[in-house]
Amino acid sequence: MVTLQVRNLCLSFGDRDILKNVSFTLDGRSRAALTGANGCGKTTLLKVVTGQIPSDDVSITKTRGIFISYLPQSDIVLPDKCVYDIAEEGYERFRRLYEEAQELRGDMDETNYESRLERIGQIEDRLEEVAYDRRRGRIEQILQGLGFRRDDFTRPAGEFSGGYQMRIALARILVEDPDILLLDEPTNYLDIEAIVWLKGYLKSFDGGLMLVSHDVDFLDDTVDTVYELFKGRLTRYSGNYTSYMRQREAEIAETMKRYEAQQQEMEKTERFIERFRYKATKSRQVQSRITALEKMELVEIPDHLKRMSFSFPPAPHSGNDVMIAEHLGKAYGDHVIFRDLSFVVRKGERLAIAGRNGTGKSTLLRIMAHQDASYTGLIRDGAGVRIGYYAQESEKTLDECNSVLEEVESVADTRDIPRLRNLLGSFLFQGDDVMKKVQVLSGGEKSRLALLKILLHPANLLLLDEPTNHLDINSKDMLLEAIKAYDGTVVFVSHDTHFIKNLATRILYLSDDEEPQFFEGDYDYFSYKLEEKEKAFLLKREDDKRQGGDTPSPVKANAQDHRQQKERRNRIQKLERESDSLMEEIAKAQARLEALDASMADEAVYTDAERMRQVVREKEDVAGRIDQMNERWFEISTMLEELSDGQDA
Repeated sequence: MVTLQVRNLCLSFGDRDILKNVSFTLDGRSRAALTGANGCGKTTLLKVVTGQIPSDDVSITKTRGIFISYLPQSDIVLPDKCVYDIAEEGYERFRRLYEEAQELRGDMDETNYESRLERIGQIEDRLEEVAYDRRRGRIEQILQGLGFRRDDFTRPAGEFSGGYQMRIALARILVEDPDILLLDEPTNYLDIEAIVWLKGYLKSFDGGLMLVSHDVDFLDDTVDTVYELFKGRLTRYSGNYTSYMRQREAEIAETMKRYEAQQQEMEKTERFIERFRYKATKSRQVQSRITALEKMELVEIPDHLKRMSFSFPPAPHSGNDVMIAEHLGKAYGDHVIFRDLSFVVRKGERLAIAGRNGTGKSTLLRIMAHQDASYTGLIRDGAGVRIGYYAQESEKTLDECNSVLEEVESVADTRDIPRLRNLLGSFLFQGDDVMKKVQVLSGGEKSRLALLKILLHPANLLLLDEPTNHLDINSKDMLLEAIKAYDGTVVFVSHDTHFIKNLATRILYLSDDEEPQFFEGDYDYFSYKLEEKEKAFLLKREDDKRQGGDTPSPVKANAQDHRQQKERRNRIQKLERESDSLMEEIAKAQARLEALDASMADEAVYTDAERMRQVVREKEDVAGRIDQMNERWFEISTMLEELSDGQDA
C-alpha cells in the first residue's frame, strides 16, 4: 500500500502564519476533501506537498516509487502540441519502462539472462496493468469524457480557451494513473456531463485522492474524509462533506455560545476600564483588566462557515406567462446552435439550462435578455415583466472609478441603503474592502460585485449565467436560499449540481447531437439519464470496435485474461480487508452495547431521567450501527463468494 505522510508542515509569509504544524496521511484508499475559506492556504498546502514552493519546516515521508499527480486551479502552461499528444504525455513514465524492456531484450547473455528476464517480466506486468498497448482507446475515452470531440484531438492546444486548456491538463493527469491524485478545483471549467463523467471516473480510480472543490454534491459523491484548514491548522473529520457540515454546525453552535459570552465579558471589562481609568484608587484593578484583555485568546468563527443571509427586493407583479419562445433558431454560419425551439416560462418557475459547453446555453440566455437580436423565430415578454440579467462578463459593466460601496449604491433601492454593508459582507466584501476602487479588484471580486448589483435591482425575471462562479460553498448556500425565497421567476445556467438539484423545477438540456429536451423537476432523474447516455456511448464504442475487426489476438486475449484475474485478486484482497475491519468494529460496538445494558441497571442511572434518556439514545445509535455493519458484512461475504467462484472457474 502506497503512503504519503506529511508531518509538522509550517509556512509563514512575513508575520502571518499560513500553515502551522499541519500533519496528514494519504494512502491508496484515501478519498479526502481539503476545505476552508478562500485564501486560507489550501492551494499553498498542495504546492508545498508537491514541491512547487518551499516551506519553513516539514517532514514528508513517501513509499518508495510512489507517483503523485497534481492539477493546479490556474497557471496551466501547455506545450505547443495537439490535444491528443499532450494527453498521451501521461504515459511518458510507462514509455520509458517499455524502452527499458526493449534495451534489456537486446542485451541478454548467459551471465545476465535470469536477472534481466525477471526485470522484463516485472515491466511487462506493469505495462499490462496500465493497458499500455491499448492506451489510445483509454486516452480517447478520457478526452471524450471531458467534452472533447474526435476532431478536437488533432487541434493545437493553443486554439482552445483557458477553460478547455484546464481540461487538457486534467486529461493528461488522469492518463498518468498516479498512486495519489491531488486536484485543486477540478470542476471549475467542467459542464454537467463532464462532471458526471469525472465523478464516475474518480469512484473507480484505484489510488488515493485529495481534492479542493466548492461543489457540495461532487464532494459528497467522491470523498469520505474532510480536512478543514482554519487559521493555519488542519483538522480531520470523518464522513463526506454533508457529514462534515453537520459536525461543524454542532461545534459552531457551541463556539457561538462561547463567542457571545466572551463578547459580553469583553464589553463589561471595557466599560469598567473606561469608567475607572483615571481614578488612582482603581489603577491596579484597571491595569489587571487591561492585561487580561490583551492576553485573552479570542474565539473565532471560520469565515467559510459563518451564516450569511441575503434577500431579494420584492418582485414586481407580472402575468402568469413570463416569457414565450416560438420556433427559435440560432446559427453561426453553418454551425447550427438550435432550431425550432419553443417553450413558455411560467411565473415562479426555476428553469435550469444545462448541456455541454458550446451548445448554446449562454447564447439562449442572451436572446432571452434581448441582448442578442440575431436569431430566427419569436421571443416575447409577458405582461409587466422586468428583467435582471447577469452574464458571465457582467464585470465589464462596472464603473472602474467607483468604490465598491458606491457601485452598489448606484442601483440599490432606497430601503436597501442601510443594509448595503451587510449585503457586501455576504458577498465577501468586508471592512475596508468596501472602500476599494473597482479597478483594483480581482476578476473574481468583480464578478461577485456585478452579481450583487443585479440581485439588488428590482426584477421579476432573473436571467443568471453561472451565478455561482467565484463563490465559496457558504456564499453559494446563501444565494441558493435567497433564490428559493424569491417570489419572482428565475432562468439560470449553472454547472453546480448541488445548486441545480436544490433549485430547478425544470431543466432544459441542450445537446450537439440531439434536439433540445425538457426534464420536469428532479435533478436526480436528469443525472441518471446522463449516466445512462454515457454507458450507451461506451457500449456503442465497444460494438464499433468489434464490428471494425478489432478482435484481440490470442496473445492479447491471454494478457486480458491475466489482467482480469489480477484485478479479481486485488478486489478480493480489498474486500477481505474491509471484512476484517468490519468484524473488529462490530466487536467493539457489541462490547459498547453490553456496557450500556449494564449501566441501565445502575441505580445512579435509572433514577436520573436525563442520564437514562442519554443511555437509551446511545444504545439505539449503537444498535443501528451494528445493523448497518452487519448488513455491509453480509454484502461483502456475498461478493467474496461470487468472486471466489469466478476465480475457481
